[in-house]
Amino acid sequence: MTLTNQKLVIIGGSSGIGLATAIQAASLGAHIVIASRSAERLRDAKKQISGEVESFCLDVSDEEQVKEFFPKIGPFDHLITSGSFSAPGTFPDTESARKSFDSKFWGQYYAAKHGVPHMRTGGSIVLFSGVLSHRPVAGTAIMTSINSAVEGLGRALAVDLAPLRVNVLSAGYIDTPRFAKLTESEKQTVLSGLTKQLPLQRMGTAKEAAQAVLYLVTNTYVTGTALYVDGGYALR
Repeated sequence: MTLTNQKLVIIGGSSGIGLATAIQAASLGAHIVIASRSAERLRDAKKQISGEVESFCLDVSDEEQVKEFFPKIGPFDHLITSGSFSAPGTFPDTESARKSFDSKFWGQYYAAKHGVPHMRTGGSIVLFSGVLSHRPVAGTAIMTSINSAVEGLGRALAVDLAPLRVNVLSAGYIDTPRFAKLTESEKQTVLSGLTKQLPLQRMGTAKEAAQAVLYLVTNTYVTGTALYVDGGYALR
């Protein structure tokens, strides 16, 4: 597998799955562009990525910022939208729903809308949803709705934007910085009731999820699919 002479734009590339994807893609020869809200995280991330790396501060929920972002980076090949914000709350909390939709759904919509005109022939988009779209649990109406909407958007764009490929990465319980404030014992306490029900009985790693992202980027006969990287969550 090689990504030599390919430019990847990774929104949310300063941490978690986005950063793991950037590191792996760079090792395959890609030119990397990472964007996120935090300048500090971007600085730290650049130190971990080899080769050509550019970084930009970006709030993906602000359409004007997204519109201004893409002309700065020029033509590119692949768009990965791993970065989003989810407000705490559940149905019928309308404010939390709107804030979360603004980031995770509309943010990815804006990225596709304004990114596509700058993409080269043969490129691809990888959107991010989550396994709640497949199997919701009590108290997750907002995120279940958003994830389902993102997967619907991915299928529709695969048709509307063809032959540009569009896919969705749907991750399960992945060990990312969102758990960084917890000690290892606290993390196990919080997640043990969830992960012990999985066939693999553990959280996934950002590296494992990134491998799936790069599969969607490099397999040129895959489009319109949602790839679940969930340790068997759907089988619970």
